[in-house]
Amino acid sequence: MRIDKDLVAASATPLVLGILADGESYGYAILKRVDELSGGRMQWTDGMLYPLLHRLERLGLVEASWGTSDVGRRRKHYAITAAGREALVERQAQWDVVAHALHQVWRTAQDGLPTPPRVAEGWA
Repeated sequence: MRIDKDLVAASATPLVLGILADGESYGYAILKRVDELSGGRMQWTDGMLYPLLHRLERLGLVEASWGTSDVGRRRKHYAITAAGREALVERQAQWDVVAHALHQVWRTAQDGLPTPPRVAEGWA
């Protein structure tokens, strides 16, 4: 299943903030975590993640610092800030409202749909 880019964009900030709420991380690990959380159905690219991280940093929602990997390579680590935690709580509340509204719409739509015809036994 392909997830529409508008939905990916809308969910990107709360996903990254939620991942960083579990502890600091670096770009590649964030990409892997999104892949893991979505069961491989959301495959982000560097070109999508890094501009988002830079924007969150400019907004003061995350902070970055340089660290060294196990193999001695330098990489930038990102951590959520207090403002980022507040933004995450706000985004969670917003998503709860949206999810509830969608659930109501889908339930109403499903209730109004005709029941699919039953297939006679032996004809399936």
